[in-house]
Amino acid sequence: MLIINLIGLGLIALIVWWFWLYKPQSTQVSDEHNISEITVVIEDGIYQPANISLLENKTLNIKFIRKDESPCAATVLFPDLEISADLPLNKEFSVQLPAMKKGEYAFHCQMKMYNGSVVVK
Repeated sequence: MLIINLIGLGLIALIVWWFWLYKPQSTQVSDEHNISEITVVIEDGIYQPANISLLENKTLNIKFIRKDESPCAATVLFPDLEISADLPLNKEFSVQLPAMKKGEYAFHCQMKMYNGSVVVK
C-alpha cells in the first residue's frame, strides 16, 4: 500500500512539473537589418519554438507553419496585443507584432492547448 501511494505522489509531482513548472529554453530572435523574424512550426501538439526572446522596441515577424491538422491549431491568439490569425495547413503565414515594451506576451490557440510566449528584454 505504501509503494502504491509513493508511486501516485511521484506521478502527481511529475504532472505538476510538466504542465505548470516546466519552461522550455527561450529562442533568441535574430535581428538583421533592424527586422526581427522567426519561424514557428506547429506540429505534434506544440509550437516549436514555444518561447521566443526579443529586444525591447523591436517589431517581430513570426512565420507560422501549421503541420498539425487539429482544429485547435488553426488559430493563434495574442490576447495582450489583441491579435488573432487563422493559420492555413502546410503553408507559411506571417503575423506581424508591433514594437513591444519589456514583459512577457503569451500566445496560444483558442482552447489554450498550444501555448507559447514572447519575452521582451
